[in-house]
Amino acid sequence: MPTSDLIRDHAGAWERATRHPFLLAVRDGSIRTGAFDTWLVQDARYVADLLRFQARLLARAPRPAQAVLAAGAVALVEELAWFEELAGRRGLDLDVPRLPATAAYAELLDRLDAAEVPAALTALWAIERVYLAAWTAAAPGAPEYAGYVAHWTTSGFAGYVDGLAAAADALGGRHDAVVLEVLDAETAFWDMAMGDGSLGAA
Repeated sequence: MPTSDLIRDHAGAWERATRHPFLLAVRDGSIRTGAFDTWLVQDARYVADLLRFQARLLARAPRPAQAVLAAGAVALVEELAWFEELAGRRGLDLDVPRLPATAAYAELLDRLDAAEVPAALTALWAIERVYLAAWTAAAPGAPEYAGYVAHWTTSGFAGYVDGLAAAADALGGRHDAVVLEVLDAETAFWDMAMGDGSLGAA
């Protein structure tokens, strides 16, 4: 099934994951600095988990899908270096335990290792597509967050997401269940930083 159908058929789940209060608070500047930093640190942990998943998927993917997966893996290595530089500037400790939502997402990625390649590749497309759509919804971001929003909404990233869609579409099949799991995990990940006091002054 075309990946575009998975957006249309599950519009409510996509809306929850891409129009989350966390993102809207980044856009208007009402997110507390500590909440954003918590999310940043956990996202760095998640990116490391995603890189491991993507490397394993690359190793078992059909030849036509390998180029886009390899390019994405290189981009994740670069993203981890960016997080390390960012942590130094913001005084963040990236070596902290995963919070429950991060651990749950890691467990989902582990389960996807056992999925057939078409389902795992579609899940990876959903992961990246929802991330792009979410930060696009936050654009341009309040002044203190605009640089981050721009970092996650580049034309290069959008092209990568399109490449994943093409690779997943070429393998075919309906993979609604894994896409819905991804969307639920994304929503929970935004929720993670939105506890009491996450809006308002720093």
